[in-house]
Amino acid sequence: MFLRSTVVAAAVVAAACSVPASAEKSTPNYTSLTVFGDSLVDAGNIYTLTGGATPSASAGYFNGRFTNGYDYTDLLSIDLFGAPTVASLRGGTNYAFGGARASSTSAVPDLAEQLAFYTVDIARGRTVDGNGLYVLNFGGNDVFNAPADAAAKQAFLMNAANDYADGVQYLNDLGVRNFLVTGFPVLTDPASFAAEGYLTTALGNLNLASETTLFRFSYLDFFQRVNTDPGSLGLPVQDTTVTCRQAGAAAIAAGCVGYFSFDGVHPTAPIQQALYRDLNRQFNLNGAVPEPATWAMLILGFFAAGSAMRAQVRRTARVSFA
Repeated sequence: MFLRSTVVAAAVVAAACSVPASAEKSTPNYTSLTVFGDSLVDAGNIYTLTGGATPSASAGYFNGRFTNGYDYTDLLSIDLFGAPTVASLRGGTNYAFGGARASSTSAVPDLAEQLAFYTVDIARGRTVDGNGLYVLNFGGNDVFNAPADAAAKQAFLMNAANDYADGVQYLNDLGVRNFLVTGFPVLTDPASFAAEGYLTTALGNLNLASETTLFRFSYLDFFQRVNTDPGSLGLPVQDTTVTCRQAGAAAIAAGCVGYFSFDGVHPTAPIQQALYRDLNRQFNLNGAVPEPATWAMLILGFFAAGSAMRAQVRRTARVSFA
């Protein structure tokens, strides 16, 4: 576990950031994208380690991803820089490994090991980008592998949440200033909701730089909306009774449209695309320029946020919760 600070960081919820779909794009908000995480965002590290055996293209998996298309970090990278993320084992800045956990309890490189790989790369000349966006996407495998005993499960997930937050603190101390942190994503397990609470508490206790921005995205909220109101996310009603792979080659060839899960664990590419759209709606990650009417709304929002900030004596980080 990383060394933790006990200074309490204040949270400022970001002012209204949604922009119209027709808004004109500007220079990207971020100059680089670095990813740490699990199979939801693995760009090919496990695929490289296994010589292409896992995840297998013959089973419908796409370009080393654990689904049938690009994930949301790839889509963001394409939008910002014209190319998907590249696995760190291939020289890129996507350090995610399928199966990884926030806690250091698995056989694959977990969060701490991924950060160690990044630190080695820094020693070899890679620069910490203060204007880059750093994504941390963990938690699912911690929930899947937590002990069955209730008390042991609580302790395990609390430790995972603390380790998760410690990773943010570690990167902040290296000079990282822009974070996107996703939460525990297993909607079908009530333990995910408890773990979300532990993570919220742990993140609130960090001592982040005053200029640090932390976007917090809730998978649980997103997946709930996929189930209850898919149309609001640009999706058709989702079939959750079978996976796209179970539906067969025709469903895979059609892009898995209308299927929630590709293989029983990982969302399909259409869900990843909806996820990316939702992230942009909330956090404007792709740097779109609002139209004049939207600017007026933003100015009012920023004024209100500024008034709230002046009423607070201590502010150590800007945090936006999804």
